Amino acid sequence: MTVKQKWYIKIVAVVFIAIVGAYYTTKLRSGGRRAAAFISLNYRWGMGDTLQNSYDSKTGEYIFLDQSDRKIRESFKLRTNNVIFLHSKINQEDLLNIPDTIANAGANLKDPKVLRYEFEFVYDDTVKNIIYLTSYDKDPLIAAKASTLQKTVQQVISEAEERFAKR
Repeated sequence: MTVKQKWYIKIVAVVFIAIVGAYYTTKLRSGGRRAAAFISLNYRWGMGDTLQNSYDSKTGEYIFLDQSDRKIRESFKLRTNNVIFLHSKINQEDLLNIPDTIANAGANLKDPKVLRYEFEFVYDDTVKNIIYLTSYDKDPLIAAKASTLQKTVQQVISEAEERFAKR
């Protein structure tokens, strides 16, 4: 191998490393949501056009139907550790990197027979809204991420509710 060929190989290697480094730096900056930038979460779920169950982390208002279909109102806020756990799980699983609407093509978003979840994550610089219909069956990876997001949010709210109930 000549000196000139070795020189070209070194240049290509340096350029490749620079491109890969820039790609991952950009991905880390834009991909993950920071818990410090979190302002509020609005989570609603139910069937049909009226979502009767909801939690608003800004006001702490939690409204849900019990097993007797009675409306229960509670008030509690998420603690910092709840927000940190939520965001670590979101970033670990890349849960907010899904479409804004997760429903089959032509599906009625207000179908009275399909369970629907709506999420609104408010950050300092952006708002992420997601609508998830449990009947979605097009892409199993997206369906799994949406289901994991729903379960994670519900887990965080349930833990905060348990803490409130122990007072």
